[in-house]
Amino acid sequence: MTYDSDAARAFSRANGDRFLQELFEMLRIPSVSADPAFAGDVQQMADWLAEHLAALGLDKAAVMPTAGHPVVYGEWMGAGPDKPT
Repeated sequence: MTYDSDAARAFSRANGDRFLQELFEMLRIPSVSADPAFAGDVQQMADWLAEHLAALGLDKAAVMPTAGHPVVYGEWMGAGPDKPT
């Protein structure tokens, strides 16, 4: 497996503003999971994350309800059959 650190740095620099915008958008959701008063916000965060993962191109992105907090599941199977898992 090879890693092109120059390409990774260039990608980070080219997309830094978008990364910050997405981070701030996420941080505006007060998803305090330890406080039941924020249960709706925790759900909103789960929905936001699943939508974001789908927009990034994951094959599957879903919010799975549980007895407690929702779980976000994402799957991308595009690495190829010859890649390690």
